[in-house]
Amino acid sequence: MKVVTMGVHVLDVLVRPVQEIPEGQGATLVDDIRMTAAGTAGGTALTLAKLGAEVRTAGAVGSDPTGDMLIQLLNRGGVDTGFLVRRTDTATSASVLPIRPNGDRPSLHLLGANITYGPDDVPWDALAEATHLHLGGPELIGVDAAARILSYAREHGVVTSVDLLAPGVLGSFEQIEAALPYIDHLLPNEDQVLGFTGESDLLTGARKLLAAGVGVVAVTRGGDGALVVTADGAEPVPAFEIDVVDTTGCGDAFSAGYLRGVSLGRTPGDAAVLGSAAAALVARGLGSDHGDFDLAAADEFAATHKPRR
Repeated sequence: MKVVTMGVHVLDVLVRPVQEIPEGQGATLVDDIRMTAAGTAGGTALTLAKLGAEVRTAGAVGSDPTGDMLIQLLNRGGVDTGFLVRRTDTATSASVLPIRPNGDRPSLHLLGANITYGPDDVPWDALAEATHLHLGGPELIGVDAAARILSYAREHGVVTSVDLLAPGVLGSFEQIEAALPYIDHLLPNEDQVLGFTGESDLLTGARKLLAAGVGVVAVTRGGDGALVVTADGAEPVPAFEIDVVDTTGCGDAFSAGYLRGVSLGRTPGDAAVLGSAAAALVARGLGSDHGDFDLAAADEFAATHKPRR
């Protein structure tokens, strides 16, 4: 699997546990503060590398210490960062995440350089040589640019996948419609399916996406697992029973596991099982890069741990 992950890269600063922010200039002690690479491209790249893919990542970061740290963390995770462009006039995207004791993660976010990436920055030759393209956050570059990138990949025999970034309440079908015919695997969450399609029923929304040209819709549903929808029907895939520490990066880990499964010739349902296992392994610790696991360990986890009911 030679994959290009393209789109959103973020440096996360995670603090745990945070029950409330101290008033005024008050202070409180915490157990952990970590910095990790994250984002719908960056976080997915890290887990794909763990699962044995050859990963090159593309996007925009600033020429600042935050960007230096983000690139260092990606490199340490086995990701080729040669296609990250550095901006001199825009900061690197970053988030501060106060993690609640139950794993919830409100966010303080800086959009930064992610919104500056466009077709002129795309490594077209490398894209044509890849086996897979994963485009994270196409809303930021615009649907026309996303469609151009995805159609180029498809023309060169590259398997395409997309993960949305915006919350469903900010989504509309027009934001993604032109790109849908070029997407083999769409990997949204439940809220995004409903918000972007304007439907009130998840299955109806997923089928609307299929009718517009998507090959497979694999919807993440948090603790309820995933729903894989194809032209042949819908298959629920449960999440695994674990003690959740932090849900940061779980959607990106699911995408990575699912896509690695697809690359190995597994059915969409079986690929989603690997995605759920990868998400569970990440959720047991702090940050998108948590867990020292590989493909064999993720498959063993899926085979030996009970699903959540």
